[in-house]
Amino acid sequence: MPRIKVLIVDDSALMRKLLAELFAGDPELEVVGAAGDPFAARELIKQTSPDVLTLDVEMPRMDGLTFLRNLMKLRPMPVVMISSLTERGAETTLTALELGAVDFVAKPRLDLAHGVVALGDEIVAKIKVAARARVSAVAPRVAAAGQARPTQLKTTERVIAIGASTGGTEAIAHILAAVPPDSHGIVMTQHIVPEFSARFAERLDQVSAIAVREAVDGDPILRGHAYLAPGHRHLRVVRSGARYLCALGDEPPIGRHRPSVDALFESLAQSAGANAIGVLLTGMGADGAAGLATMRAAGARTIAQDRETSVVWGMPGEAVKRDAASEVLALDKIAGRLR
Repeated sequence: MPRIKVLIVDDSALMRKLLAELFAGDPELEVVGAAGDPFAARELIKQTSPDVLTLDVEMPRMDGLTFLRNLMKLRPMPVVMISSLTERGAETTLTALELGAVDFVAKPRLDLAHGVVALGDEIVAKIKVAARARVSAVAPRVAAAGQARPTQLKTTERVIAIGASTGGTEAIAHILAAVPPDSHGIVMTQHIVPEFSARFAERLDQVSAIAVREAVDGDPILRGHAYLAPGHRHLRVVRSGARYLCALGDEPPIGRHRPSVDALFESLAQSAGANAIGVLLTGMGADGAAGLATMRAAGARTIAQDRETSVVWGMPGEAVKRDAASEVLALDKIAGRLR
């Protein structure tokens, strides 16, 4: 198999060196160039035709977002953003994902060299997944935030659970932008770093007709509301009388993930059974597939995103293999099916 050609774009000479050394140590990767700014990157793209681009958010001469926006219009390709773990970094990274970046790597805050080594396996895995990703899978969404939200707070009779990973931030936004303001209560687990999850919930709230917030332990699940798992805690759903509640946990990662989609789905199988709907969206790995199967066995309706519209058909593909999904739908059909 030909090696994956990687172009590194970063204004930090040290970061370029560390990433080049990391990628050179993997036989499946080939570093075809390193650029210190977008103008140099543009020429290297023409010369080397890379399979994947790593892109720093903050760049000289042209910021990373402007470069990414132009790149996706003129020569779409898989891009993995290098992001800082700050409020500004979260905002910029989420915008980059909206513009078409496949994934992001959180830049270590202090010891850069040690941090890159510690995150080496994760970074390499994300590059390999990005090389196989569909960079134009997510269709433009139409914001629904202008619709009036319900003034009465009603307990939900059914619970919709959504799980996602790579490519999921935009897939979730696409669905929430299309659900009506009186939707059944929604709970969501997206694999995301803790520093970004609160800002992600705020952005979802801006594009949705329903109210979206980061989940708090004990939150009652209400109609017209959606609750996102914090980036470092498991989200489960428990029942208290006629109400469903959010329950957050600090247990160890499940299958390397905290929050875990499997944890969310399995809790719905126990607490809601046939009153639950499970939706498994784009993402690498298999998190959520076993939980979706448990939900289906408990009588819930279960949906997996199809291969054609998934950025990465790992998690939903595994669910289809296990016969965990009662339906397999394109992304733009899922919100309508939920309605």
